[in-house]
Parts: sequence; C-alpha cells; structure tokens
Amino acid sequence: MAISNQFSGQPDALGPVTAGVPKKIRSTRLSKPGVVEFAAPPKPEFSFNLKPADIARHLNRFVIGQREAKKVLSVALCDHFQHVRLTLEGDATPFYQKQNVLLLGPTGVGKTHLIRSAAELIGVPFVKADATKFSETGYVGGDVDDLVRDLVRRAGGDVKQAEHGIIYLDEVDKLATRGESGGRDVSGRGVQTNLLKLMEDGDVPVVSPNDMTGQLQSAMSAMRGGGVPQPETINTRHILFIVSGAFSGIGEIIRQRVLSSGRSRGNEAASRTTKDDQSLLTSAATSDFISYGLEPEFIGRLPVRVACHGLDTDDLFDVLRKSESSLIHQYERAFAAYGIKCEFKDDGLRRLAELAATEHTGARGLMTICERVFRDLKFKLPGSRVKCFAVTATLVDAPAQELRRLLARASR
Repeated sequence: MAISNQFSGQPDALGPVTAGVPKKIRSTRLSKPGVVEFAAPPKPEFSFNLKPADIARHLNRFVIGQREAKKVLSVALCDHFQHVRLTLEGDATPFYQKQNVLLLGPTGVGKTHLIRSAAELIGVPFVKADATKFSETGYVGGDVDDLVRDLVRRAGGDVKQAEHGIIYLDEVDKLATRGESGGRDVSGRGVQTNLLKLMEDGDVPVVSPNDMTGQLQSAMSAMRGGGVPQPETINTRHILFIVSGAFSGIGEIIRQRVLSSGRSRGNEAASRTTKDDQSLLTSAATSDFISYGLEPEFIGRLPVRVACHGLDTDDLFDVLRKSESSLIHQYERAFAAYGIKCEFKDDGLRRLAELAATEHTGARGLMTICERVFRDLKFKLPGSRVKCFAVTATLVDAPAQELRRLLARASR
C-alpha cells in the first residue's frame, strides 16, 4: 500500500521546497506542517524506500536544531517502516520489537513539528492528541481506542492504510501518578494500562461499542452488501506510537540518582554532570521515569528515547530566518493581502528572537512577541497610503513610534 500526498501543497510564497531532497521523493508534494493531518487515498501496495539521511534532510527544512532528536527519530522511522514493507512482502522478522519513541523536553522546542513533518514526508495518516483528554473508562473523557479510529478517519475510511499510520500522544507526563494510592484512577495509571495493548499488537473495533449510531450504520451497510467489505477491527501491530512531554521536575530525580551513584563509586564527575540540565535529560534512565510516576510496563514499551534541548536566542533567530515554516511568512502574507510589502531585516529578526527568548516558551514565544509588535500596524496600515515598510530593531523596540512615522511620511 503506497501512500501519496496529493491533497497537500506547499504555499508558493515560500518558494521551492526540494532543496536537499532526493530526486526519488521530490515528486511527493508536501504541505506546510500543521496545515494537513491526513494522507491521500492509498495506492495498491505499500512502499518505503527512504533512508535516515533523507528524513533528516527533510526535517532540517522545517525544524531548527535538535540534531540528536532528528537522528534518533529518522532511524526509528526507517527501521519501523522498512520492517512494515518487508512484512507485507512476505519477509517478516520473527520477534520484532516495535520502536515506539519517547521525546522529552521543554515546551515550544519543535517536538510536534518534528513528528508532523516526518509523517507528511512518509505519507502515512497521522493523529495527534493530548494524553490529558483520555480516561480509563472512556465515559469521563475520551477512550484511547479513539486514537486508532481517528487514523481511519484520516485515511478516508481505509482501514488497511490506517494500520500503517503514526499516533502522536503529547503531554504524556501528565499521566504520571506519583503519590496516588487507592481507588480507580480515571486519568493516569488506567490510561497507561489501556495504551499497553495498542502500543504492541492489539485489535480495535472500527466502530466504537458506545457509538450506537455507528453500530446501526455498520449493520445496515452489511445488510445492503456490495463493494469491498472493510475489516471490523484495526490491528495496531504496524502503527508507530510516539509520545512526548516536558517532564517538569524529572531533572531533580535524575540529579539525585546520579549523585547517589557517584557517591557510591566515589565519582566526583557525577556532581559536575548535574550542573547541566540538558545533560540530565539526555541521561534519563528507565528508573527515573518510573520514579516520576509512569508504569514500568508503559515506559518499557517506549524503548527509543531522546531529549530535545531548549531554544536560545540564536536558535530562535534561525527559526525566523531559515525555517520554511517561519512565522515571518505569515506576516508577509497578512500585509500583502492589503497590498503592503513587509520586509524583515536581520537586525529586526535578531531583536524579535531576543525578546522571544525572555518568554521561556520556545518558538511559541515568537508568536507572542510578534503579535505584540505588529498589533497596531496590522490594524492601521491597511487602507493607509503606506505600501511598504521594513521590520528593523528600531521598529521592534518602538512599534507605536515607527507607526506614526510611517503614516506621517506617507501622508506628505
């Protein structure tokens, strides 16, 4: 079952998007990450011929930094989908262990962007959800099986295509159950337990048992007959699960373990390791996640783990200047809709990055700062005589003053 992306298309304003992409995959049209979350109808067979370097090059176009995360993710994706391809060709690997992935790191560093961009390149259905919306019973909150059913909807109802998709579960650290005891847990331990069967090899009914309307429609379709019958269940054997979370506070757990281990061995280097929070995250062990509150069986099904680093001013500057999904294109298009040319200068981009870094929310801070800077300009410039302006450090620091100057100069 080969999968194409004919429904997606990179905005022309962003220019050519094939730089660095192998010729064999240039014919695949890609959307800007975040715009489209489903794939086109499948072809008769599944095909996958990408190499890890191909995926990494593609991710470099949209996500700045995170070299280790890109490397680990690219290898895991290639291993998984090569296994799927070989299995469908009749060359299954006995006792294959699925390489589900855990990404940890602060907010706004590109975790979701990485997964969505990779899914669009590969051309498989992709579903993203927050772990906090699920419950153990499904009556209070959602049912984790709905994640798999959402893949079917993304695949246009084709179950076979959905069985090769990617499920991305964010905020998984909120499922931690530290200090809880007694009673039935409707949002933490129970959800982890329900996810276990999905993350390895489980069967999920295409129609939810609680969806009476769906059950009736399915029964009526079966009675009418005709067409190619769809399977009644979705198998999760070839669905790749990727989870992520900020895991706030896990650094202290890691620090205590490293210090304790260092003291037991008389190793002074351990104390130096604890001074670097990034080094702490990269050295996270299974026992640290268990101490944080994840079930051993759950974290055991996430063998591939990688930490994403926070973004500093230089990273944010590169996000604005180099990423094909840069926020500045959004503002260029917004002003261009009114016949106004907005030109971003490097000193203006640098100043935006510096202010965004003080927000401590990663790339999300860029939107906060840009909305604050451009709010009055977006309100007053449309309909004025101003036809072009440059975004400099002076404008970023004093947007109201620069707006008055632009309007006064245009009225002469």
